[in-house]
Amino acid sequence: MRTLCSSTLIGEFFVIGFAGLVAMKDPDLAMSTVWTVSGIAMFLCVLLCGVVTRPGGIALGWALQIALIASGFIVPTMFFLGAIFAALWWASVHYGKKVDEAKARFAAQADSSTPDAA
Repeated sequence: MRTLCSSTLIGEFFVIGFAGLVAMKDPDLAMSTVWTVSGIAMFLCVLLCGVVTRPGGIALGWALQIALIASGFIVPTMFFLGAIFAALWWASVHYGKKVDEAKARFAAQADSSTPDAA
């Protein structure tokens, strides 16, 4: 699960950076505000890569997905991209858990099939 979720988060890192560049063009937004918010969101993406398997990591990832979709009020394209990344996040969590379960089953089978050396 960690690999799939981390890959999604790194993709979001770059999308948030590019969205910050687009948001900079808005004359109503201060450049410092845009880069503070974008920088915090980008930092959270990297931080979540490390804590995604810990308790609350998945929930924080969902919070980031909601924030990414909500950023569409500033950069309208982010409604679409946020929805895409939310779907990718769901798939990463869902299929990542299935992969982890399969790995655990294979490891258990391998342990049970090895003869004990006495």
